[in-house]
Amino acid sequence: MRRQQGMRLDDRYVPYLQMAGLYHLARLNDRWFRLDEALVSAFVERWRPETHTFHMPFGECTITLQDVAYQLGLPVDGHYVSGCLSEFHIYIEGGRPAWVWFQELLRVIPPPSQVQKYAVNCSWFQETFGECPEDADEETVRRYARAYIMMLLGTQLFADKSGNRIHIRWLPYVARLEELGTYSWGSAALAWLYRCMCRVANRHVVKLAGPLQLLQSWIFWRFPQFRPAGYETFSWPLASRWSGYNPSGSEKGPRVQMWRLRIDRLQDREVSMQFIWMPYSSPDVLQVLHPEVLEPRHMALWRSVTALIYFAVIEWHQIDRVLP
Repeated sequence: MRRQQGMRLDDRYVPYLQMAGLYHLARLNDRWFRLDEALVSAFVERWRPETHTFHMPFGECTITLQDVAYQLGLPVDGHYVSGCLSEFHIYIEGGRPAWVWFQELLRVIPPPSQVQKYAVNCSWFQETFGECPEDADEETVRRYARAYIMMLLGTQLFADKSGNRIHIRWLPYVARLEELGTYSWGSAALAWLYRCMCRVANRHVVKLAGPLQLLQSWIFWRFPQFRPAGYETFSWPLASRWSGYNPSGSEKGPRVQMWRLRIDRLQDREVSMQFIWMPYSSPDVLQVLHPEVLEPRHMALWRSVTALIYFAVIEWHQIDRVLP
């Protein structure tokens, strides 16, 4: 799992990240963990696009909006994240071409060699906006904060299979930094993860994209028997518990088979004894929870059967299938 190498979290960005509801994700990005591809693959094999659930030996389970809020510290209440991806220049502010707006917001334009249609190579972003100048004025800090947020969204929540490009669909959002916090980043991220897992359920798709750190952290929290040993310190957001985790580097094939077998052996009694459906209720967890996630308006959404929207992606949050 790739971090934003070369994009340091500058303290001057923090007010903008807090307004956007992305500060906890940014802190998590600074102390990332690696993806256990074998474990994730074994779980994705049990994903069913028709129900948006993992079909396990003991029944169905899935990642919910509550998990997104707890694991990544993202807001799940707010406007949906959407926009028009075709004829982009018609719909942006003032009807200006996309790259003209890009230059106005970031005061620079990437060379043609760094552009693929409406996406910019991550390496260019890292080289151009890696370090905000010490003597930068407020407008310069805002430019660098915009670039950092575009990288954060493009690499940590909404990465495509290439993993090395940033789409400029985020221009309308970073243009209004003060309004970023009005969007439901959590539901958009979950919609994208659902869609990516639905796609890879097709045997002809071999590479999984999306916020896979959310999937792996969910597995570790919900299935205690699968989590690595020695990670007992809790902090916020909860996915930070696995900071520094580095899975085995042995061959993936045999490890996938091992995880398949361990999942096949899960039984109803074992699962219920492990309390996997209430991992967030322990006193140690309650001590580090951010109070905002426990607001009634958020807790009501966790139990809502609703559409999750991320641009053209619309997936259903079918919580009724997995509630006890």
